[in-house]
Amino acid sequence: MARSQDTFNKKEREKKKQKKRKEKAEKKQMRKADSGEGKSFEEMIMYVDENGNLTSTRPDPTKNIKIRKEDIVIGVPKKEVVEVPAIRTGIVKFFNDEKGYGFIIDQFTNNSIFVHANALIDKIRDNDKVTFEVEMGIKGPNAVAVKLID
Repeated sequence: MARSQDTFNKKEREKKKQKKRKEKAEKKQMRKADSGEGKSFEEMIMYVDENGNLTSTRPDPTKNIKIRKEDIVIGVPKKEVVEVPAIRTGIVKFFNDEKGYGFIIDQFTNNSIFVHANALIDKIRDNDKVTFEVEMGIKGPNAVAVKLID
């Protein structure tokens, strides 16, 4: 009596192929069932509610908001030019006498601006009110001509 020519690996591969075919057929049946054939147009339509979410219920017409086409802005709105004063005021947030640098909080923009000891007219300390001008340095804005306010 002859032995079977199918080895264990051949049988396993054949089982995997059969399993894949079966899964594929089941998926096909599921797609057919969910395809929407036989549904009416009203059952297939989706609506957008006032928050922009998709829903199957018709929106309430009383919640409609009238929007004029002139109010719609496409793109980025133009930036308004804000006049920045040449001489600004601020409060010294931090200043280190030993290292010779610190930071001033600008009262106009609330930004922190670097100040170096070389740019000082008067000697400053933490929490002093000062006036200064801003120049762009290599790493960003620097305060120059820093004076104490009496």
